[in-house]
Amino acid sequence: MKKNDIITLRIEDMGVDGEGIGKYEGCTFFIKDAVIGDVIEAKVMKVKKSYGYARLTQVLEPSPVRREPECVCARPCGGCQLQALDYEAQLDFKARKIQNHLIRIGGFSDMSKPEIMGMDNPWRYRNKAQFPFGTDREGKTVAGFYAVHSHSIVPCTDCLLGVKENQMILERVLAHMKKYNIPAYDEKNVSGLVRHVLIRKGFSTGEIMVCLILNGCKIKAVEELSKSLQEVPGMTGIMINVNRENTNVIMGTELRPVWGQTYITDRIGDVTYRISPLSFYQVNPVQTEKLYQTALEYAELKGNETVWDLYCGIGTISLFLAKQAGRVCGVEVIPEAVEDARKNAEINSIGNVEFFVGKAEEVLPKKYKEEGIRADVIVVDPPRKGCDMAALQTMVQMQPERIVYISCDSATLARDLKYLCGEGYEVRKVKGCDMFPWTGHVETVILMTYCGDKRK
Repeated sequence: MKKNDIITLRIEDMGVDGEGIGKYEGCTFFIKDAVIGDVIEAKVMKVKKSYGYARLTQVLEPSPVRREPECVCARPCGGCQLQALDYEAQLDFKARKIQNHLIRIGGFSDMSKPEIMGMDNPWRYRNKAQFPFGTDREGKTVAGFYAVHSHSIVPCTDCLLGVKENQMILERVLAHMKKYNIPAYDEKNVSGLVRHVLIRKGFSTGEIMVCLILNGCKIKAVEELSKSLQEVPGMTGIMINVNRENTNVIMGTELRPVWGQTYITDRIGDVTYRISPLSFYQVNPVQTEKLYQTALEYAELKGNETVWDLYCGIGTISLFLAKQAGRVCGVEVIPEAVEDARKNAEINSIGNVEFFVGKAEEVLPKKYKEEGIRADVIVVDPPRKGCDMAALQTMVQMQPERIVYISCDSATLARDLKYLCGEGYEVRKVKGCDMFPWTGHVETVILMTYCGDKRK
């Protein structure tokens, strides 16, 4: 076999990112947009010794779980890896993904397939969207999403995962740029002005924020653009974020208010949150409430416990837990997020919480060694890379009765659980939450309890 060969194969499995997996003459191929059960024709793109990659050219026999994607941009965009897969089959795929990672990486050989909390309506669920701006081959300014494994922009102003207001906002920004000949950012030449537009909406409040990420500190006729954007229903704040760095990081650190509030508010359960452009806030509020309710259930709080919430962001989980705990301490590395967390505690009249700025792997060991802090329950919701080893080691030394681990990557979760189980903890409960329908991502929440040092 060589590049550009045409092969026919049946898809027998799916990879962690939703790609189809099939075999041809003993070689395993990974094929994007193919789903389990398909018989397909594919064009070979790359071949290694025992595996290769191919591009789907034709579905010869569609799988019983194949569906027609709703979005016309689904295939070139690549943001929704699973739009060709029936939703119930997606939930099964994600349950098996968690199970396989826990077995293969974590060593939990008797792990059964976990329950997955799905959505009744898995569309229009994202409360945040970041649209890159650029130019197409004809030189026209476009906004949309990056194509798979590239920085080529697939034009799309109405992503079906985002709120309907996104399209109105983007079209007004594009029209303003055309009227005043404002260039989009060109990352190759590090030139142009408009890099991204960030849009956030509070689902419970209807409040909308727009943040223009610029390769500069101002945009021509900003007052006119502001008035146009204020006509969008729910608009409460317009800002400029300055990012002059030659980097893939979207947001810079400097914020300049243009009009209205510098934040929006939203609610999860009966807790109100203030959210600024730089703050981390779960993008799916419907599923977030299910996820946090599960974490609260797993924490088994009676009212007098001390809880440490690592990687706490703007205090979303901390405040959710505080109403049933004795004391909650949150740790977050982003100062602006901690400022929001403290404000959120004030807004909700929650006085039994305290927030610390810093890395969890630095703050927790320092507090434990120098102040002898303790915890009955530790909740962690780390980034995709998982917990830092220094944080894990301190958690073990503190010996909380329960650890509630929320993860957006079941592979790094399995790695961290393997370590914790080797230090006296046992996995008691596992549940998945489909925070990102039509994509290969899934959240997992785990309850661990301390059972004693197994090394003795």
